[in-house]
Amino acid sequence: MTTQTAPQEAARAPQAEAIASALTSVTRPSRPSALSTSVTFGWRALMKIKHVPEQLFDVTVFPIIMTLLFTYLFGGAIAGSVESYIAYIAPGVLVQSVLFITMYTGTTLRTDIDKGVFDRFRSLPIWRPSPLVGMLLGDAVRFTVASIVTGLVCLAIGWRPEGGFVGVAAGVGLLLIFAFSLGWVWTFLSLILRTPGSIMGVASFVLMPLLFGSNIFVDPSTMPGWLQAWVEVNPVSDLVTAVRAFMNGTPVGPELGWSLAWSAGLVAVFGSLTMWKYRDPR
Repeated sequence: MTTQTAPQEAARAPQAEAIASALTSVTRPSRPSALSTSVTFGWRALMKIKHVPEQLFDVTVFPIIMTLLFTYLFGGAIAGSVESYIAYIAPGVLVQSVLFITMYTGTTLRTDIDKGVFDRFRSLPIWRPSPLVGMLLGDAVRFTVASIVTGLVCLAIGWRPEGGFVGVAAGVGLLLIFAFSLGWVWTFLSLILRTPGSIMGVASFVLMPLLFGSNIFVDPSTMPGWLQAWVEVNPVSDLVTAVRAFMNGTPVGPELGWSLAWSAGLVAVFGSLTMWKYRDPR
């Protein structure tokens, strides 16, 4: 028995010395920056699409269906033809398609929380908001894909934006800023609601009056007075007007400032509430 344990103890001695040397070394790896950790979690969000390709359904098939449905459904009744209507509705349906899929941000986060993965993230020595910011950055890529798909469908129908590529890019950029900010609302909801289904229900309840009670589909001047009052204060109307101005090559009015102000306000309010709840999940 003694002859067997002696070689084992002799083999363990160098291992113990190596471990002790590593633990007492004065050289420590530098702490990752907030940007690097956020980008890493953003890449994680994109890798989930690789393993579950069905997640691309909402950013590819859904925008196509929405664009074709509303264009051919309302085009003849409102403008007389699809060709006449597409110039007006294309920027609006682009906004609608992207904002509508932002709700999946909350459902995805709620699913991760239920699996317990975010409990591990909280214990990591990294910038605390990294998992949340990274998730929203990954969603920004999905929103970009949805914008490209919607734009290509509109071009195939006959849309020819007067603002050219620069105007379209500026409009999409503003839309992505607003969508990123709106994502903080669903992120906060995912921390206080218990199921992905409840998040979808609340998000749909909030988005319906914002999207359909706006100037996406028709000129507000044709609406009743009480509805016009809502459209005028609706942040989505400001966003659509600014995006439409960029893409149509017309002067951009104060709606651009209001859209950026709404984006900053959403991040300030719901970003703060999200971090407060994220630190204390009880």
